[in-house]
Amino acid sequence: MAYKKNESENSEQFKINGQELLKKLKELIKEGNVQRVIIKDEKGKVMMEIPVTFAAVGTIVAPILAAVGALAALLNKCTIEVIRKK
Repeated sequence: MAYKKNESENSEQFKINGQELLKKLKELIKEGNVQRVIIKDEKGKVMMEIPVTFAAVGTIVAPILAAVGALAALLNKCTIEVIRKK
């Protein structure tokens, strides 16, 4: 099921290499105003959706970052869509 953005949110997209994916995700989590991160492949297919508000809660972060690291190894280029609260 795809996430549907509501009017109180805005989004931005970053096109990056798979190698940069984990680093960028860590930066986004540290920012704190990110609600959700959607990782898409080169063709725009959603590979992973991460509710960052939940990921920021301690022990949940490590498994998510491990999964993103594995995904990054498979992707040459990807797009990260970042959904933020306005």
